[in-house]
Amino acid sequence: MAAKLNSKSEVSFEASLKELGDILAQLENPQIPLSDLVEKYGRAKECLDFCRKKLDDAELSIKKLSGDSAEDFVIERD
Repeated sequence: MAAKLNSKSEVSFEASLKELGDILAQLENPQIPLSDLVEKYGRAKECLDFCRKKLDDAELSIKKLSGDSAEDFVIERD
């Protein structure tokens, strides 16, 4: 599942988000070797950057479709 984000085949937002979740779960293991930790951290950052870019692109598309009447989305948190 460790598909490169810059490969020619487009990785979906959902696949990247799932991979990020899987990596974060692995990072919770206190027995993970430092070299693996650094590698997984780097991959998690790539996935996070990719997901942020996809979200930014989606927001821009929605604003373009909505014209001047675009409203900011409010995220409610518990």
